[in-house]
Amino acid sequence: MNILPDMEKNTRDIVRRALAEDIGDGDHSSLAAISPEQQGEMQLIAKEPGIIAGLPVAKIVLQEVDSNIEMTAFKQDGDRICRGDIIFILRGSAQKMLSAERTLLNFLQRMSGIATSTRKYADKIHGTCTRLLDTRKTTPTLRIFEKYAVSVGGGSNHRFGLYDMIMLKDNHIDFAGGISKAIDRAQNYLKTNNLSLKIEIETRDLREVEQAVARGGIQRIMLDNFSPEEIIPALTIINGLYETEASGQITLENILDYARTGVNYISVGALTHHIKSLDMSLKFLI
Repeated sequence: MNILPDMEKNTRDIVRRALAEDIGDGDHSSLAAISPEQQGEMQLIAKEPGIIAGLPVAKIVLQEVDSNIEMTAFKQDGDRICRGDIIFILRGSAQKMLSAERTLLNFLQRMSGIATSTRKYADKIHGTCTRLLDTRKTTPTLRIFEKYAVSVGGGSNHRFGLYDMIMLKDNHIDFAGGISKAIDRAQNYLKTNNLSLKIEIETRDLREVEQAVARGGIQRIMLDNFSPEEIIPALTIINGLYETEASGQITLENILDYARTGVNYISVGALTHHIKSLDMSLKFLI
């Protein structure tokens, strides 16, 4: 996993909080029913097809619960899995494996669901020159995992947060008094604070596209809620001067129509926002 330099630390912090949330003052069900000396084996079984993602997180969950639990993996992140596939086998303390079970599954199932959905979108535009992007529509505190899952599924990560890019959206533009004023203020802000960040500006119609091109001083123009038919003249106006991004009203059914316009990027909030977790189960080998 490699989205941020401090991702390992952030991952462990999140995993520790997730385990504390679940275990609290003890996994009393396992402590009551199972001897602390009992060892066993468990296998993770896919219950539906998809793309596996989150195995590095699963390993961290196990390490945090009991570093003596051994994992033998038969898949790696990004692999396609089928119903009935055994993804990995665990060996170790039965009590500890059960204490890790739900947290481990929660991460794996959601991350695999995101990777699976992303792969469907990515496959739709395969062969075009358009890149698929995610958004900031993520579960609070879990953005690292969810954006990683997008990359596993074949998508690319947009800005990680508010701090690593300037994106002037409709509200920024309206509060600033228009596109030119918003860009002026952004450039002055970067200069005053000695920052080097890319500027992207959202446009809502062809008139705003013309204003953005005339003003310049940006790196990317977002075409928000444009239809594919509306994007074509917008790209003519932009004429390759800036990167272009289509966003809004994009579905699995119409994404190829957008990609065929020649737009550089397509961002899809549904990659992380409307997700069905991938079904899998962790069962004892008897």
